[in-house]
Amino acid sequence: MDFIIDDPKQDQEFRQILTKIRLAKSGETVEQMKQLGLTYKINWGASIVSLREIALQYHPNHLLALKLWNKQWRETMILASMLDVPSEVTEEQMDYWTKSLETTEIAETLNTWLWSKTKFAFVKSLEWCLGKKHLVRFAGLNLMGRLAIAEKSELDELFEPFFDVLSPLAKDPKLKQVFYRSFILLGMKSKSMNEMAILFAEGMKEFDSEDSSSLAEMILTELTSEYVQESFVKNT
Repeated sequence: MDFIIDDPKQDQEFRQILTKIRLAKSGETVEQMKQLGLTYKINWGASIVSLREIALQYHPNHLLALKLWNKQWRETMILASMLDVPSEVTEEQMDYWTKSLETTEIAETLNTWLWSKTKFAFVKSLEWCLGKKHLVRFAGLNLMGRLAIAEKSELDELFEPFFDVLSPLAKDPKLKQVFYRSFILLGMKSKSMNEMAILFAEGMKEFDSEDSSSLAEMILTELTSEYVQESFVKNT
C-alpha cells in the first residue's frame, strides 16, 4: 500500500470532512442499516446524497482518499471512493481495500465511484470472481455488471472471459442476487453478448444445483423477453 505523507492542506481538509460527517449524522438511518445487516465499527448514518454533497466541495485527491479510507468509518470509506483519483489508483490498493471489505454497501460504492474507472477494472473483476472470500467474489460480480453499463461501447471480447469464471459463482446461493443483476447487465450489453449469456444460462440448468437451476430460469425469462430483444433492434 502507499505510504501516507502528511500534507497540511490535506490534513485540514480531512479534519473538515470529519466534522461535516458528524453534522450529517442520522441515528434512524443507522438503526435501519443494522436491520439490513449492514454493521460498521463507526457509522454516523449520513446519506449518500449528503456524502456526495460533501465530496463536491473538494477536489479529488489521492492522498486525501487514502487518509479517509484509513479512518475506517462508513462515511470516510464512501468518501474515499468519491474523492480518489482513478489514474493514481494501484492494483495493490484495489486488492487491499477489496479484501478488507466488510459490507456489500462499500463494495458497490467502490465499484461505482472508483474501481470501474481505473485501468485495472477488467483484470480485477475477473480475479475477484475467483476469490475465496465471499465479499471479494461479490465485488468481482458487481464490478462486472458495473463495467457492462459503464463500458457498453467496449469490444465484447473484453467481457467474454467472464463466462470462463462464472460457473462456480452461479452455484453459490449467497451470491444469487448479485449474480442475477450483474449477469443480466452482461447479457444486455449487445446482441452477441445476449446470445452468449442465454447459451450459458441454458447450461446452468444442467448444474447439480437447485439454486443455479432456478437462477437460470430467472435469467432466461429476462434475457429472452420481448423488451430486451427489442432493445437490440433499437440500437442497431
